[in-house]
Amino acid sequence: MVEDVILYGISNCDTVKKARRWLEGQGVPHAFHDYRKIGVPAGLLEAWAAMAGWTALLNRAGTTFRKLPEPEREGLDEARAIALMRAHPALIKRPVVPRAGGLLIGFKPETYAAAFGGISGDTSGAA
Repeated sequence: MVEDVILYGISNCDTVKKARRWLEGQGVPHAFHDYRKIGVPAGLLEAWAAMAGWTALLNRAGTTFRKLPEPEREGLDEARAIALMRAHPALIKRPVVPRAGGLLIGFKPETYAAAFGGISGDTSGAA
């Protein structure tokens, strides 16, 4: 049975674009869920946090996080981090691809190749 692949991210993110090109180049059918435009389904962030930990999901390196008022960035716990990610989807690391064994967070060609059955070929993600 083929697992449905859903790539969650933001359409203008360069890393998301690389991941989508890689999947297309390897012939991996997938759906794209833009969580900036569509939002994040109820319970999904909580499920992801349970699988990977909220710290793995929170994008502290982006401008959205840096622009938050300091009191919102300080002393984060899981509940506050999830609330921030829900309010500001750009705070979610991307892309996120749920797999049977967990989550793929971010994009590394070698990780995707291993997750999708050791697909060989060009894994550079280049167009």
